[in-house]
Amino acid sequence: MAVKLKLTRLGSKKHPFYRVVAANDETRRDGRPLQLLGYYNPMTNPAEVKLDADKIKEWLARGAEPTDTVRALIKAHLS
Repeated sequence: MAVKLKLTRLGSKKHPFYRVVAANDETRRDGRPLQLLGYYNPMTNPAEVKLDADKIKEWLARGAEPTDTVRALIKAHLS
């Protein structure tokens, strides 16, 4: 069972809001996550991003693979 760090979509039509979660790679996009790691709101200017660095580092140490979007968020906001 591989784990991915990915986004789950919340919010209404044309007003997206995303949670950054750790989830099984076979789980559907909005399926039940293993752990909530933060959120991303692209509708504000500038985009609002809140990530729990300790939890993310823990999952990366366990071998979790971030998606491209989550990798970009981590690089921009935790470095």
